[in-house]
Amino acid sequence: MSLTARQRAEAAALLRHAEYHAAPIAPLSALLPGLDPADAYAVQRDNIARRQADGATVIGHKVGLTSAVMQRLLGVTEPDFGHLLDDMVRRDGTAVFAGRYCRPRVEPEICFLLSRPLRGPGVTCADVLAATDAVAPALEIVDSRILDWNITLVDTVADNASSGGLVCGPWTPLGKAPNLASVTVDLLLDGERLATGSGREVLGHPAAAVAWLANTLAGFGTALEPGQLILPGAMTTAPFVSAGHTVEARFSGLGPVSVTFV
Repeated sequence: MSLTARQRAEAAALLRHAEYHAAPIAPLSALLPGLDPADAYAVQRDNIARRQADGATVIGHKVGLTSAVMQRLLGVTEPDFGHLLDDMVRRDGTAVFAGRYCRPRVEPEICFLLSRPLRGPGVTCADVLAATDAVAPALEIVDSRILDWNITLVDTVADNASSGGLVCGPWTPLGKAPNLASVTVDLLLDGERLATGSGREVLGHPAAAVAWLANTLAGFGTALEPGQLILPGAMTTAPFVSAGHTVEARFSGLGPVSVTFV
């Protein structure tokens, strides 16, 4: 870490204010040039701890930057992660208030529900699948509290990996689900198809992203626990959305999931 404790606390406070007021701020990487990934994860943990103190519960994690395109864009060679909280969950087909977000985007993902703990290092794809109870079609609402999504790695890490919300469709027991790498998805905005992708877009297999997460969390003294939800990363591009938009993702073998912004 290269920042002082006071600087990290100030960065966390800036992000909290930006999220609460849906008023994005200048990049932290510009405001605090010494900000490094260790500092950024410390800022993230500070804000998660404050949300827990206010009554929220951590229900899992999300993995970001799993596509080669996004990694090249931010100049990194591995993903990042954030936390999922119970107050971020929205029901399938529901309407959400667009004004609560700064500049939201939506991306389709396969959500994992764990039945066993996963503690790294050394977790493999096979371990992840053995520990998975069920999977569901999902939409992640991603939102950056950084103005115009002008982010570097440390900006998005500090900002809880740009996470905003989670919409899950029906659960399918893993034993009845298709090969997750071969699952395809069509992403529709107001009924028009915008993008198509597959599970292979997520590090070759969505379970590979969950394995990466479990192994990375080991360095923070944390494990993935039974009952937790894991979003492994986007299968397509993530369009910007605003009030009046309906987003639907149709997954082969898993079914559809949708959300409307009002």
